[in-house]
Amino acid sequence: MRSKFRFVFLIMAATALTVISARADDYDAQFQAIAAAKGRTADGERLQALFKVEWAYTLSVAPEFATYIGAAGYETKWTDLTAAAIAERKRLTSRPLAVLATIERAALSASERVSYDLFKRQLEEAVEGARFPAELVQVTQLNGVHQDAAQVFATMPTATVAQLEAQVARLRALPQQVDQVIALLADGLTRGVTPPQITLRDVPQQVLNQIPADPLQSPLLGGFNRPGAGVSGEEAARLKTEAMQAYRMEVKPAFERLHAFLAEKYLPGARTTTAASALPDGQAWYAWRVKTETSTDLTPQQIHDIGLAEVKRIRAEMERVKTATGFKGTLAEFFGFLRTDPQFFFIDKEELLRAYRDIAKRADPQLIKLFRTLPRTPYGVLPVPSYAEKSQTTAYYYPGAAESGRAGYFFANTYALNTRPKWEMEALTLHEAVPGHHLQISIAQELGSLPDFRRWGGYTAFVEGWGLYSESLGEEMGFYTDPYAKFGQLTYEMWRAVRLVVDTGMHALGWSRAQAIEFFKDNAGKSEHDIVVEVDRYIVWPGQALAYKLGELKIKELRAFATQALGAKFDVRAFHDEVLRHGAVPLSVLDGNIREWVVAQQRG
Repeated sequence: MRSKFRFVFLIMAATALTVISARADDYDAQFQAIAAAKGRTADGERLQALFKVEWAYTLSVAPEFATYIGAAGYETKWTDLTAAAIAERKRLTSRPLAVLATIERAALSASERVSYDLFKRQLEEAVEGARFPAELVQVTQLNGVHQDAAQVFATMPTATVAQLEAQVARLRALPQQVDQVIALLADGLTRGVTPPQITLRDVPQQVLNQIPADPLQSPLLGGFNRPGAGVSGEEAARLKTEAMQAYRMEVKPAFERLHAFLAEKYLPGARTTTAASALPDGQAWYAWRVKTETSTDLTPQQIHDIGLAEVKRIRAEMERVKTATGFKGTLAEFFGFLRTDPQFFFIDKEELLRAYRDIAKRADPQLIKLFRTLPRTPYGVLPVPSYAEKSQTTAYYYPGAAESGRAGYFFANTYALNTRPKWEMEALTLHEAVPGHHLQISIAQELGSLPDFRRWGGYTAFVEGWGLYSESLGEEMGFYTDPYAKFGQLTYEMWRAVRLVVDTGMHALGWSRAQAIEFFKDNAGKSEHDIVVEVDRYIVWPGQALAYKLGELKIKELRAFATQALGAKFDVRAFHDEVLRHGAVPLSVLDGNIREWVVAQQRG
């Protein structure tokens, strides 16, 4: 899942490296007080206090993240992206570690020791990553202020006058952040830290998509077209006028400055290399990305080899299913048939969305067969916003937030319907909605006994591994009865196996972009448009795409282990609940959790 969640769930780590609050001294005093209480306050209490202070600090320096989780009090602000703020934040990244060192791990409960270990790991990875200038890559075809600002406004509630006034204030503050982004991009040009030029080709138009002549057609002002029932007509008209004025006088000119900079300077000056290893300190940077995204110690070559083995295995299964369809040609010819035959495509966007919604609602009643614990948060299906659809991948999930009354949403791409085949829809829905991301993420958010950083944080290999594993549950849920749908599931599994090969190939083993595209085309039935978009995604998010297959393989390994070890005692619903009840964790922690659970089950 490429998802807004793709990096929203990583924002904790990202903000740790790139932002700082003007209230740093206040938080310093609180951290010092926790350390000074050693010997007078129980270590478990001090640990919980440390979690709370660090969480409050995170929200203060990442107000967009606060909006995302539904936390009140940050609705008018944007992250401070000045060079001084970034430098100060990097300098202070290790501060909570010093406090953590004053807490005796042995004095903690079993649950607290898990949180201690995860917190320590997260902080140490952030300290290690602070050497890399990730803050200079503020814009890609997939994210950046030119897209993310609209998502922030779409996330904000509009039920009251105060909530709409907060949107006006945030609109007025947006130009300052746009200018900060331009300054960082300019610094990146000077230092040779940019995305590859080829991946930026659609970005200037993406900026223009945010600033139409009619303010109310801008995605940035969507909230003013849907004021809540608690806003009188007079107040709604006043606030709409204020928003339109801020848009015309401040926001639109700022985005025009960004567009001009991107088109005239950034794209022409962006690097023409592809590999992350071609960046300054790039080899170490990619290695750090691989480690943090996969939560393993596997090398790029080891991951590449795992990918090649999985591609070979899945191709054999594809051959079997191709034969079951009655198709007489080669696998390559079958791919061409799947990519082009009109029977596999809708001609109406709403029809595509209705089909996704139907699959989701057929999945819902099947969950009780595989899970004892189900989330309370509802979800829906929406189209990918038109301003971003051309360069976005097939779909993504955006989590809900009970605190602000927001449901979770599975966003399906309706751009170029002749690239959105019906045979991929069942697997994609199971991944993005249920039993995939919506179920797992919502359950984690509803684990009130866990610290906030565990409820809202995440490890990509766990989260995306769960999403891919969920696709494999389709047959147990009554899906993939049509051989084309089964081939679609295999295509999606192949897609993730190919990622292991081409991500490591491009960033560590000397592969070209064209070589990656051709390998993808040779092994998956996805459309060429989707393949190009996907490869360009791997280029600008090095290492992230490795998490899916590695996580899925670990979950399947643990299920097989538990099934064999428990025999007749194995209960798949209990197994799934055990996987999910700790929130998202590193794969090594998941392994330990399941093996301990198996021993407990054996003891009865």
